[in-house]
Amino acid sequence: MTVSTDPGAAADAAAPHDGEETARRSRGPILAVLALVLGVALGIGIGLSIPHFTKPGDDSVEAGFLRDMSTHHAQAVEMSMIAHQKSDDAEIVYVANDIALTQHGQIGYMQAWLRDWGLSPTGSEPAMAWMPNSAGSIVNGLMPGMATPEQLTKLRAASGKELNIEFLTLMRQHHLGGIHMAQEAVELSDNKDVDWIAESMVKSQQTELGLIDDLLKKVQAS
Repeated sequence: MTVSTDPGAAADAAAPHDGEETARRSRGPILAVLALVLGVALGIGIGLSIPHFTKPGDDSVEAGFLRDMSTHHAQAVEMSMIAHQKSDDAEIVYVANDIALTQHGQIGYMQAWLRDWGLSPTGSEPAMAWMPNSAGSIVNGLMPGMATPEQLTKLRAASGKELNIEFLTLMRQHHLGGIHMAQEAVELSDNKDVDWIAESMVKSQQTELGLIDDLLKKVQAS
């Protein structure tokens, strides 16, 4: 075997290998960038798809609670607006205004979440179907604490002391029913937003119950 000692020949023989090495080195950063871009794209895709699979379903506790509590709140807002417009007691007007604003705002949150989840504001399930053993909670088709049509008619027609007592009495019962529903939602739901708003309802309505009881005693004694 003949081995050449010509430096030029050696350089020529080595040149293709050096070129290949250079090409490999130049491709390295490009491949790394492509891998990074692909990883980011996959990460974004997974990130966008996960919420889709974790949103509460149409028959979930969360959807049922938000729908039912929106209806429950709507009646509280209606009764509070009647008292706000017709009561001659400044303290009752203040409490009624606070209830109306708070519960109207909470309805906004609940309806927005249902839209975000791609769900209708109303469902096909009966009222309170989301809560186990709730059959006894529905009286004449009404959820816990809700006023009957006859009671609402009486409230609209009342004035003076009668109006004040009627409003406070109905709202006291309404809050007790709402607190019960919200406490059950906290126990049954694992959605942080639903837990937050249900806990807020329990806290605010328990505080308002104390005010309502004090006002009721004051009005009845007047």
